[in-house]
Amino acid sequence: MAKNEISYKAAVTEIEEILEAIEDGNMDVDELTVNVKRVTELLKLCKDKLHKTEKEVNKILEADQEE
Repeated sequence: MAKNEISYKAAVTEIEEILEAIEDGNMDVDELTVNVKRVTELLKLCKDKLHKTEKEVNKILEADQEE
């Protein structure tokens, strides 16, 4: 795993924490901007991990069907 990369579970947890803070309404506009950017990055990371996992699973299933 790359140094800056976090796990899927950690990314989801961070997204949930940020969304909770946004919903509380105690965030100024500058914080909101930074947090929205961070959530966008985390969502992309999660989406990429899910696509990679889906490809790996499909590859395994295809190989299993060939046997």
